[in-house]
Amino acid sequence: MRDIPVGNGSLHVNFDDKYQIRDVFFPHVGQENHTEGAEWKFGIWVDGTFSWVSSDGWERRLAYLEESLVTDVTLENSELEIAIDCNDTVASHNNIFLRRIRVRDLASRPREVRLFLHQDLRIYENKVGDTAYFDPITKGIVHYQKDRYFLINTDPAFDSFATGRKQFQGKEGTWRDAEDGELHGGAITEGSVDSTVGIHLHLGPMEETEFFYWIAAGTDLAEVARLDSHVRGRGPEKYLDYTENYWRVWVNKNETDLTPLSEEMIRLVKRSLLIIRTQIDNDGAILAANDWDVTLRATDHYSYLWPRDGAFVAHALDLSGHSHLTRKFFDLCGRIVHPDGYFLQKYNADGTVASGWHAAWDPTRGESMVPIQEDETALVLWALWEHYDRFRDIEFAHRLYKQITVPCAEFMSGFIHPALGLPQPTWNLWEDRRGIHTFTCAAVVAGLTAAANFAELFAEGSRAERYRVTAKTISESMVKHLYSDELGRFYRSLEVRGDGLEPDPTVDASLFALFFLGCFLPDDRRVAATMSAVEEKLGANGGIARFENDGYMRVSGQFTGNPWFICTLWVAEYHTARATNLMDLERSRELLEWAVRHALPSGTMAEQVDPDSGEPVSVAPLTWSHSTFISAALNYLRKLRQLS
Repeated sequence: MRDIPVGNGSLHVNFDDKYQIRDVFFPHVGQENHTEGAEWKFGIWVDGTFSWVSSDGWERRLAYLEESLVTDVTLENSELEIAIDCNDTVASHNNIFLRRIRVRDLASRPREVRLFLHQDLRIYENKVGDTAYFDPITKGIVHYQKDRYFLINTDPAFDSFATGRKQFQGKEGTWRDAEDGELHGGAITEGSVDSTVGIHLHLGPMEETEFFYWIAAGTDLAEVARLDSHVRGRGPEKYLDYTENYWRVWVNKNETDLTPLSEEMIRLVKRSLLIIRTQIDNDGAILAANDWDVTLRATDHYSYLWPRDGAFVAHALDLSGHSHLTRKFFDLCGRIVHPDGYFLQKYNADGTVASGWHAAWDPTRGESMVPIQEDETALVLWALWEHYDRFRDIEFAHRLYKQITVPCAEFMSGFIHPALGLPQPTWNLWEDRRGIHTFTCAAVVAGLTAAANFAELFAEGSRAERYRVTAKTISESMVKHLYSDELGRFYRSLEVRGDGLEPDPTVDASLFALFFLGCFLPDDRRVAATMSAVEEKLGANGGIARFENDGYMRVSGQFTGNPWFICTLWVAEYHTARATNLMDLERSRELLEWAVRHALPSGTMAEQVDPDSGEPVSVAPLTWSHSTFISAALNYLRKLRQLS
């Protein structure tokens, strides 16, 4: 879990629940992680007693300053009679991580205090070949390998430092050296290295003092030295205050009136916008999550762009008026779209193809397959039209028309099962099975409808007609092949089994796409029956699970699966869409408030929730969770105003 991320789209820093730095991404969000999730320790020595703030003796409150990407952290140790208040941020327009540390004496006697800050860098995501050394010119500690440099410094200047080997021949790291209150490490170390700096303070009874710590990230020594000088010249306090104000202006830039949402909902909408911003690379990639803990169980991570997630996040940002970010996303999509007119499973932050598990070859049948989830292609077109329809930027739409819209629509309109009139089998949105999925079909209808709208916009009537006819055929075929008269609701899919396709009656929250993507009206009796089954079968202690008997990270046999934020909020979207009076909106409000209650105190939302304890499960923050909350809250607000 990552309780408080901070970043600027190029440098991204994550803290865990014990207030340890765990991830440092640079020069892209999600790429590369120069810590590999290792713990950066923060400790204090008081009158001969040492303690790491991650230990059990500390009470920790991890939050943010209101409406900003500056943390508001309080650490208190009653046994040591000491308190530490911290504010962390990444400068809005420079690759500098800044921390203000205030130390408060809670005893009525003079105290000698030493604080130790530890850096465990694994540059280029490995611990081989790094160098850490004291630089006499900047008076800072520099870690480097090839063209990645990190300079650590403080104001006032640190009193002691150590560089040394870590995890090598019994050497744990320089953090061990700090535990006696003294640092004795070398001035330079190469290989698998870490470093620690120490600041010595003297506090009078009940006195408070502060100092600043920062890390400059760059591609050579001159760059990080220049950034270090920039902090010193401007003053770290002014730098931090400027960044706090910048993000407050940013999140309120559209002056959107969110009343009459509750204060808690308004706060979480704004926090979600800010957290989403930390997960978006400046080159346009919208990363799913940047919580490196997942690598311990999966040998991979979520620090990728899934075009599907990206499309939903972009749509939520457009609803909030932050279109400058979504244009970057769509531009990136224009650069990475496959020549055949589809998007692959996922991409790295720099646009290169990421790791994947969608096979291009079926060894059983001895034939090739298109290795995609077709919903990812369709949803980019859907989101692109929604973007244009809201902002009417004709030049932008025209530029992407031939680049994305036409090739993707041509692919989708040709990728049709000849006997069924539905899209050919591909992977589903959960990436765990192949078939013809109701969610995918609804997405393709939305994507082709968007393409038809664009084609009409640019006076290509015959193309528009062809796309609309295909979309209509798919909708009609969904009723014929994916709707069950016996069950009175839609199947999840026609799943590939052996040489054929078999109906899968599993109730799945993704069936919300039937109305959300405009394939059917929300008050259609077939949609209503399907969504009723979703609520009845997938309810999990107030939230909604993904699908029946979902085993992914399942923690309780009492429920059909863990509730997910996105699935819970999809049901809220349904009740909002079909509401005809204020009473109808009560269920939407209940589900939105469930999401508010299950966010971490910082406002961070995970992927899933433990239905018994209410604790977060899987990665946090999940960008998609935050964007879905924004979408659900804003749609609820709009309907609330209409009905009022």
